[in-house]
Amino acid sequence: MSGSTCSAPDRVALPRNSDGVFTEIAGTYDFINKVLSFGQEQNWRKRAISKLAHGRLLDLGSGTGAALPALGGFDVVALDPEAAMLGISPITQKVVGYGERLPFPDGSFDAVFSAYVFRNLTSVDDTLTEIARVLRPGGKAAIVDLGRPRNQWLARLHRLGSAIVLPTIGTLVGSRDSYGYLHRSLDKLVPPEELYADGPLRVESLWRMGTFGFVYGVILVNE
Repeated sequence: MSGSTCSAPDRVALPRNSDGVFTEIAGTYDFINKVLSFGQEQNWRKRAISKLAHGRLLDLGSGTGAALPALGGFDVVALDPEAAMLGISPITQKVVGYGERLPFPDGSFDAVFSAYVFRNLTSVDDTLTEIARVLRPGGKAAIVDLGRPRNQWLARLHRLGSAIVLPTIGTLVGSRDSYGYLHRSLDKLVPPEELYADGPLRVESLWRMGTFGFVYGVILVNE
C-alpha cells in the first residue's frame, strides 16, 4: 500500500493507554529523544538497520519518520497509529494502522524495522505474529527499544532517574502527563531476552546499548 496517509479499518478496535500521548508531543518528540539518548538514538537505529537486506521495508511505528536517514537503499512504507506523527514525516508511503493488525497481504515485505515502539503496543504477541505474516520467508525484523537494565540495582537507579528526568522535561515542554507515561512504559514489558524467546520469529542476535544497557536491539528471522 502506498501513497498518502490512510486509515486502517480496525483502528477503533484496538484502544491503548498510549493513544493521544504521541499526538500531543509530536512536535518535540524527536528532539527530546536526542537529548535523552545523548545524541545516540540514530546510531542505535543504524546498528540494527545495518543487519537487514535491502528491499521493501515496513517502518512499524514510524512516527515522524526519524529513521529515514538510516534507511537509504530501502523502499520504505511507514505505518503508525498517530496521523499527527505521520503528517510530519518526510516518508512518501504512509499508512495509519496498528502493529497488532497490519493492513498488508502476506509476504509483503523483505524487512521490518521498529524503533522505540514495542513497549507502547497493546499486544507484543499479536504484533510479532503479524510481522511474521507480512515478512517473506527468510525476511528479518530489526527492533530497537528501551527498558530497564538487567541488574536490579542499576534498574532501580535508572527508574529513579527516569521518574525525575522525564516528567521534568514534560513540564518544560508542556506535556507532563505524556512524559510521565513514557517513564511508566519502561516497566511495562519483561526483559527482551525473555520477550522474544518463544515467539513466531527466531532470535538471530540480541544486544544491549546505552547507559547501563537500558537500550536493546534484536534481529528476528522469519523461517
